[in-house]
Amino acid sequence: MRYLILVSHGTFAPGLHNAVGMMAGAGREDIRSTSLLDGMDVDTYRKAFGKLVADITSQDEILLFADIIGGSPLTTAMEVLGEKGLLPCTAAIGGMNLPLVLTAAFADADTPLAQVAQEIMEEGRGQLKPFALSEGDEDDI
Repeated sequence: MRYLILVSHGTFAPGLHNAVGMMAGAGREDIRSTSLLDGMDVDTYRKAFGKLVADITSQDEILLFADIIGGSPLTTAMEVLGEKGLLPCTAAIGGMNLPLVLTAAFADADTPLAQVAQEIMEEGRGQLKPFALSEGDEDDI
């Protein structure tokens, strides 16, 4: 099975998880999230992440999304996955947003992990654009 795991500082990952559930189906076992909350020590977060991935094996694949590269949620998650021997079946992406995670949620399960990761990155770049109103557009919103 391919798992989508969201990690972040604060409540960003669980909030994004909720939004993804609204669009991709709530209660999907393949989408999981946890976060490093304000005041939480890294050891507590490490245990929570360990429980989140306890049933994942090297026969599975993981798309790990994090709010930022280099932050404790991502680096700690990668340490835990390394200890479990799951890094070879993991693709990690920093700077997550709703379009990226939705692209992953709707990806064909038969598409290779590296290809899905590439498609996610392209989707992320393509979604970043200005939104400008023209005169008269205000009534259309």
